[in-house]
This record gives sequence, structure tokens and C-alpha cells, in this order.
Amino acid sequence: MTFSILLAATVAAAAVDPVEFVDPFIGTSGNGHTTPAAAYPFGMLQPGPDTGLEGWEHCSGYQFGDKRIKRFSQTHLSGTGGGDLCDLGILPFTGDAAPVEDGLAFEPSSEKATPGYYSVELEGGVTAEMTASEHAAMFRFRFAKGTPRVLLDPMWALGRVTGSKVRPREKGLLVGHLQRDGWVRRDVFFAVELSREPSAEEVIPTPGYGLPPRFVWTFDGAEEVLVKVSLSRSSIAGAVGNIAADMPRWDFDAAKASAESRWREMLSRVAADGPRDRLVALYTSLYHLFFQPNLISDAGEKPFYSTMSLWDTFRAAHPLYTLLCPEYVVPFIESMSRHCDKNGYMPIWTLWDSDNQCMIGTHSVPVVVDAFLKGFPGDWEAMYARVRQTLTAPHVRWKEDWDLLDIYGYYPFDVIRGESVSRTMECAYDDWCAAQMAERLGKADDAAFFLRRSRSWRNVFDVESGYVRGKDRSGRWREPFNPFALGHGSEAENDFTEGNAFQYTWHVMQDPKGLEEAMGGRDAMLEKLDALFRAPEKIEGSDCPVDISGLIGQYVHGNEPSHHVIYFYSLLGRPDKAAERVAEVFERFYGTTRDGLCGNDDCGQMSAWYVFSALGFYPFNPCGGEYVTASPQFDRLVVRIGDRKLVVTRDAPGATDASFRGRPVEGCVLRHADVLKGGELVFSAKSK
Repeated sequence: MTFSILLAATVAAAAVDPVEFVDPFIGTSGNGHTTPAAAYPFGMLQPGPDTGLEGWEHCSGYQFGDKRIKRFSQTHLSGTGGGDLCDLGILPFTGDAAPVEDGLAFEPSSEKATPGYYSVELEGGVTAEMTASEHAAMFRFRFAKGTPRVLLDPMWALGRVTGSKVRPREKGLLVGHLQRDGWVRRDVFFAVELSREPSAEEVIPTPGYGLPPRFVWTFDGAEEVLVKVSLSRSSIAGAVGNIAADMPRWDFDAAKASAESRWREMLSRVAADGPRDRLVALYTSLYHLFFQPNLISDAGEKPFYSTMSLWDTFRAAHPLYTLLCPEYVVPFIESMSRHCDKNGYMPIWTLWDSDNQCMIGTHSVPVVVDAFLKGFPGDWEAMYARVRQTLTAPHVRWKEDWDLLDIYGYYPFDVIRGESVSRTMECAYDDWCAAQMAERLGKADDAAFFLRRSRSWRNVFDVESGYVRGKDRSGRWREPFNPFALGHGSEAENDFTEGNAFQYTWHVMQDPKGLEEAMGGRDAMLEKLDALFRAPEKIEGSDCPVDISGLIGQYVHGNEPSHHVIYFYSLLGRPDKAAERVAEVFERFYGTTRDGLCGNDDCGQMSAWYVFSALGFYPFNPCGGEYVTASPQFDRLVVRIGDRKLVVTRDAPGATDASFRGRPVEGCVLRHADVLKGGELVFSAKSK
């Protein structure tokens, strides 16, 4: 395979500028947890507004409906269920007293956010604008009245500042080192450069040993002040060098235009014809997809990416990267390798070169194996050694115990306290992926071992009830059994992770035929699938997270374990039913208002589901390069793949009879290798 021809380029829709159809405010209310912060595709910084740091609703630092902006910070998560970042707060103001505690009121109607840009009007006649490059951020503050001042707050962050060293400002440059303790522990080195020398500087000490002070700079007579910021995980010199490399000039408009141009290039890799609301949902989904993983290496260094919510993104986001932006796949994989070499195991949930280990399974494994099976270049023998070590060797982790899994063939609920069934199911999938890699590399014994362990889901499947359920070390099922009972977290006594037996029974992406057999055949499985969507929309349990949302019966679109389930219909020969459910999800759970997402976007996974399903196919098994078809949601879409195009058309909404390059798509299954060749994928309505 020649990878130079896989590098995705732009594709221009006839009359559509994709940037104009992105609304970064979608998902900033309710459970979406997105941020309107300015960003650069896969960039290091995301300068933007923080309206609060407290509570689950402020995982990104911002929640629409809040009345005050507390700070503008440099880094933001997008759509996560846990909070961190929001580093190094800055706030322009007028008046004598710095608004350290309460921030400033703002006019929500004045907020504007586009790819690479955010602006707002604050009380006191202050306009704040911000943009980003790959390694740096730039702010432009305009003052219509009063005395211009800027507050810099190194203490501001989601999480604690546990230590710092801040050097005296010299020639408009303030630098320092902060130690953070939040979702992960990390070092943050920073550089802040001012466009003009302040007329006065006030240093406000912070009570507590080793904590950084706040700074208030006054700019008498200035109508405009520009500020450049960069961070580094490794050194002050790195932060300073990031500014010099990315933003050598004081030209805010040029920086904004550069970010917008890069976004246009990325977003134009998919072109679509359709109504405006669908185009807004599509291009905003692409925007959220390319928001992360985030670069954390300094300018001039080999790219190193973090912010990988792999329990979520292995399902569709990473497979979509292999199709839309393959030039990033190898750097992402190499970043996982570096993480493994540092920590001794493949990553689970990486943030700023650390791992919060908050989820189950090790779903960097399917991402790596998928890239291997799709033919991306790499030292795959060395990578396999990392995969094998991760899935067999003891190491310091919160969740998995390989010895326990190997002894019982499942996780007994009387040995581990929580998530016993989900952990069995998710680890079985990782093992299946490892088996494929081992087999392809000629490691027959390893392949047999991992394949055997990948069948462990069968050990927690109860044929009598038709559900997976908890089992103790003696082989007894947990009683009483309630399939509606929610499990959440490893510390509470339960069998599931952010779900229940209804959802996790279908978590067998690696062996749908085996699940069909276990359920009693095709007709029984179809009946079970129909029953899933007809079941009462209720979740039982006192520890129910609010992001178990977007329910159709007991299908939960607001959380990731359900995302492949609709496509079982196609594999069972009923793509018409899959098409009906996909259309329902599009209509109900992907709106264009600020609460338009039914659940956390989870670093682009919710958005990736939308993009794939808009194209009419989905990576049911996200490792290995096969897609399952249903029906596209636009009349025409074009994906540019190198110098080729994949053109997807339909002759009617809900059309499911698919042909590719003039030949019928057998069994509703497309191969990634064929898609890369380009051609026309046509969906036709069945003749009556």
C-alpha cells in the first residue's frame, strides 16, 4: 500500500464553506460537556471561557446558562464525563478591584464561536477575542472605556495547584512552572507575552506555601492589548519556543485566519448536500472529532499526542481517523507506544502524558491492531510485544487482574466488587484483537491463547434468561437478577460499567455469530433486539449517572457501549430496521441547539457515530477494517481519500439496497480496503 496517496486532502462542495456550518456551542448545555473555546485541529491549546469549575456540569469549564465568565483559560476537554485542564486563567477588566472571585457578567447574545475563534463582550465595555495555533494562543482585548487591566491567574484550574515557581516578568514575558493535581498529576510550564509594557503591575499573593501569586497589569491609555500564551509539559524553554515558532508576529487577524484555513482544510474532507440543520450537525460533528487527541510535544519535537478517551473513541472515532485523516494515525500509534514505554502498559485514558485509568479494558489495543491490519507502517513486532505485555503481565492498574481472569475465565463478582461482567466483556474484545495481530505475525500459540480468552463473554451469558449477568467464583449467578439494574464504578457492588444487562448483553462486536447462536438463532436474536428497543425507558439504581441518556427502550445512545447495537439488524438481514433506528437517532439525539447532544460527546465518539452513520455504514467491529451498512442520511456525500473519491448517494430516505462500484454489497458488509479505492456507493430503495 502506498501511503502517500492516502493523505487526505480537501474536497470543495459546490456552494458550501464547511466552516460556516460549524456551531461550537452545540453540546455546551445539558450533558454534552463541549466547549466553545477556540481550537486548532488536534492542537495543544484551546483558549476559551470558563463559567465555573464546580460540579459535573463544568467538566469542560463552561456551561451555557451561567451568567458570568470567571476566566479565559488555555486548555479544555471536550465532551468528557470527568473534568481537568482549564489551565492558567486570564481576564481583562476595568475598574479598581480585580474580579478574582466572581468574574464578570457578559451578554450571551454577544458570544461568537467559529472554528479557531471565540469572542464575547464583558461588562465594563471590554471585548475579549481569542484564537489558537498548533502550539500557542493569542488574545485580543479591547477596552471601550475605563482603565484597561488584565488579571493573570496561575491558580486557576480544574484541580489543585500544589506547587509553583514563577519568575519575575522581564521585557513583557512572564514564565513559570506549575504542578497540578486533578484527574491526573502533571507539570505545566507556561509563557505569557504582552504586546506592550504595562504602566503598573500588582502582585497578589496566594495564601499557602509554594502557591503562585496572581498578577494584575494596568495599561493606561491603551484601547487594545494583545497577549500570547503557550504551555509545555517539559520546560519553560519549550513554552517560550512554542510562541516564537507559531506566533512570531503581533497579528491577531492573521493568526485567526490561519486557524480557520486549517479547519477548512480538515472539514472539507467530507462534502455533503442537504438541509442546513443536517449540514450544521454534520460539520459540527467533524469539528468535535478533530478537536482531539491533543498535541503535547513542543514545536520542533516529534509529535506526541494525548487526550485519548479510548474506552469511548476506539469504537468509531479512531476508525474514522483512519479514513478521513490517515496522516495522523501513525503519530497517534507512536504516542501510545511512548506511553507504554514510560508506564509499562498501553494507555487507557491519557491526559497530558499521564493516564487517569478511569475506565475498564485497554482499548488502545484495538486501535493499534486496527492500524496494523489496515496496513499502516510501523515496527509491529515491537508493538505486539507491548500489546502482549499489557494483556498478560502484572502491572500497577486500578482495574484488570489477568491472573484472576485466567483462573476463572471471567471476573467473579464475589472477588472483585464492581463491574465484573463489563470487565469480562470488554477484556474479551481486547483479547480478540490481540489474537488477530498474533495470528498475522505468525505467533500461533499466542493467537490461540488470546482467542480462547476472547470467548470469556460466554462464561457470563445466561442462556436461560438471555442476558449476561454476574457470576461468583463457584459459578453461581447473582441473585436476585434485575436486567434494569444499573452498574457504575468499581467501588460499588455491581456487575456493569455505566450500563446494565440490557446494554452489555450486546457487547460482543468480535463474535456476532456466536452471540446469535447463544441466543438461539437468527429469529430469536431479532426478537431479542426488537425487545431491547421496546423495553421501558427506565434505569434502576441509586448510582445512576445522568449521562445514561438518549434512550430508545433500553438502547442508550448517550453512552458508548450501545453505539454498535443498531447495526446488528443489518447483520441479521434486516437493514431496513437498522435504517429506521438510525433515522430516529438522527432526529431525536443530534440537534443544532446548545443542548443538541443527548450525552457526553466523549472526545468525538458521539460525533464519529453521526459521521459514519450519515455515510450509511459503521465499524460494527472497530478493529480489522469492515463496515456494516444501513442507509445514508444525506442524498449525496463525497469523501476525498487521497486522489480518489468515495461518493455515497441514495435515491430515497431509508434506502438500504447497497451497491459499490456497480456490485451488490453482500451481507451488508463493506471492506475498508475496498473503500480506499474510491468509487460510488449507491443505496437504492427496494422495488415494490
